Amino acid sequence: MKKFKIAVIAGDGVGQEVIPAGKRVLDRLAQFEWTDLPWGSEHYFTHGHMAPPDFLDTLAKFDAIFLGAVGHPKIPDHVTLNGLLLPIRRRFDQYANIRPAILYPGVRSPLALRKNEAIDMVVVRENTEGEYAQIGGFVYQHQPDEVAVQTSVFTRRGCDRIIRYAFELARTRPRKRVASITKSNAQGFSMVLWDRAFAALAEEYTDISTESLLIDAAAMNFIRRPESFDVVVASNLFGDILSDISAILVGSMGLAPSANLDPTRQGPSMFEPVHGSAPDIAGKGVVNPMATFLCAVQMLEHLQLASEAQRLHASIRATLADTKCHTADLGGTATTDEVTGAVLAHL
Repeated sequence: MKKFKIAVIAGDGVGQEVIPAGKRVLDRLAQFEWTDLPWGSEHYFTHGHMAPPDFLDTLAKFDAIFLGAVGHPKIPDHVTLNGLLLPIRRRFDQYANIRPAILYPGVRSPLALRKNEAIDMVVVRENTEGEYAQIGGFVYQHQPDEVAVQTSVFTRRGCDRIIRYAFELARTRPRKRVASITKSNAQGFSMVLWDRAFAALAEEYTDISTESLLIDAAAMNFIRRPESFDVVVASNLFGDILSDISAILVGSMGLAPSANLDPTRQGPSMFEPVHGSAPDIAGKGVVNPMATFLCAVQMLEHLQLASEAQRLHASIRATLADTKCHTADLGGTATTDEVTGAVLAHL
């Protein structure tokens, strides 16, 4: 079996706990050569930046990147995001951010009257342009009449490729539905381009059912009828917001994985749990490692280890079905180590 070279950035807070747990589980399934990279907030405090100047060149040689969390209460979020995550996504053209949300047996949704597995959706978020393109600047900075200009960037190429990815993904799923999220009634240029791209591609995928929703209506319908959604494709900002809503609908941010994919495989893709560094519980051994394990499923799939991914996903399902293995975010008392041990036992 091939040994995969994985760059590991445990990062900050609970990342230092969930990533070692993830490595333990993955080592049970395949052969990995782990390279731990001490980048993040502690590196920033020492050196004034989140990672060395050549960090992107360093990452280029790996098969994948396994990221725990980045963020510290004493560092503004825009510094951590632009100092590490966004450059990685752009350098390696990780244009597809994939965030599945499944209501697993044994887990309760905060929504009333939701049966297990009634919710099974995946948010496909454009990941390299749109509202997070970081085009803009300040005028009269730190003065009373300060001006900030933030420009969104939408290209037909960027819209086409993420929407096409969503349609192709829908073809692999039983319900074969795609919902496009827009706001073209108020954003008369960027979202009109998005709508045109979606309409044109929908004509190629006549086997896929489609709907187009304004972002405010989509947020409402995520709550009102979450079971109706299958694949949801959205811009960088809208996908970011909706994927967090979907995570809470299925029980917790502790069950929220994400994959930052370069579908062409020309560069490494990155896999990270969505929950962030969670400084309030860091170091206490109580963080839910399931989001990281679900990221591991995504990484195995991307590395074309389908049977291993299925085994891990089945073990996660079996563990979640036992409420004695639930961490505090799911209403239980299990520790990180106990949940990890249970997943390993099922494997």
